[in-house]
Amino acid sequence: MAAAGSGFEDPTADVLDQAAAAFGLLASPARLHIVWALAQGESDVTGLAERVGGALPAVSQHLTKLKLAGLVRSRREGRRQVYYVDDPDVVDVVRLMVGRLTDRAAPPRRRLHGL
Repeated sequence: MAAAGSGFEDPTADVLDQAAAAFGLLASPARLHIVWALAQGESDVTGLAERVGGALPAVSQHLTKLKLAGLVRSRREGRRQVYYVDDPDVVDVVRLMVGRLTDRAAPPRRRLHGL
C-alpha cells in the first residue's frame, strides 16, 4: 500500500507491530541507558549496573527483556556473560535520538559578528 503522493510504500502491519514493540522497550529510561552504554562498547552486567546506576538484579532483568526482543546479544567469556548491541541500525537510532535531544538541551552557541 502506497502513501498518497509520497512515493514511499507504507510498512506492513507486522513491521509496524515489531517497530512499536522495539520502541516500547526503549521507552524505559533504564533500558535506553543500557542500550546507549552498549552502543559505546560491550560490557558485563556488573559494569552496566555501575555505569547506569542500577541495581544488579534490575539491570539483569532489563538485559533479559532486551535480549528476548533481539535488541541485545550476549556471549560467554569464562564465567562472565558479555552483552553487546549487534544491530548497527539500533545503535544508529539510539545515537541519533539521544544526540539530537542532547543538542537541543545545550545552550545556544554565540556567533562572532562578521563571521
